[in-house]
Amino acid sequence: MDIPYFHVDAFTGRVFSGNPAGVCLLPNWLHDDTLQAIAKENRLSETAFLVGDRGSYALRWFSPEAEVDLCGHATLAAAFVLYNHTNIPAEDELRFKSQSGILTVSRHDDLFTLDFPARPGRPCPPLPQLTESLGAEPEAVFTGRDLMAVFPDRKTVEQLQPDFLKVAALDCLGVIVTAPDDEVDFVSRFFAPGVGIPEDPVTGSAHCTLIPYWAERLGKKTLQALQISERGGELFCENRDDRVLISGRAVEYLTGTLHIPT
Repeated sequence: MDIPYFHVDAFTGRVFSGNPAGVCLLPNWLHDDTLQAIAKENRLSETAFLVGDRGSYALRWFSPEAEVDLCGHATLAAAFVLYNHTNIPAEDELRFKSQSGILTVSRHDDLFTLDFPARPGRPCPPLPQLTESLGAEPEAVFTGRDLMAVFPDRKTVEQLQPDFLKVAALDCLGVIVTAPDDEVDFVSRFFAPGVGIPEDPVTGSAHCTLIPYWAERLGKKTLQALQISERGGELFCENRDDRVLISGRAVEYLTGTLHIPT
């Protein structure tokens, strides 16, 4: 079986930055083991798999080690591919059926806007295991799918050197670390070694938790954010109560064909 395959750098306007995602356009679903094997072979933080047409698609995301319930950068990458390599008009909205409900993406020139569920974190007491795994004590901790640790400034977040074995042992999918910033509204990093992603370059799904927190703390509805990984990424955010809008750019790096035995 031959599968059209695309490698797209998301949340950036230039190659070799942002978060690379694989995108596979499927005529129908393959066995889960095959989807996982493709994602593992790709060795990207996520590969998106799509089935559908005419602007409505089922969408799943796999890291090299596991399927994930929500992924922002690979959704942006999938939308980029559909708008640029199929007959979807630029003014049409895309609809994706996912484990996290219906997600939509719209396009305005070179900016793609994801409409995602808000996932506010719940305040929780300090976690000694979290402090030990990060090598620094956060000012505040919030729990949800991910743990979110808030620090006082960008420099602290930049200088964190997590113990990934200890991070992987925490009871969460990943760990968000974040701080206010003078250049933008907030910065973040994201670690998910338990699903094969020691540090994710840019994490759209983490902003489902980051946006509600920073919108309330800063008293702002619209926010600009940077994920300060080695590759880095820029996100434009809007808080809409039970939803968040996450906007960013994308650029194509590679197109090709996967040859999968049947």
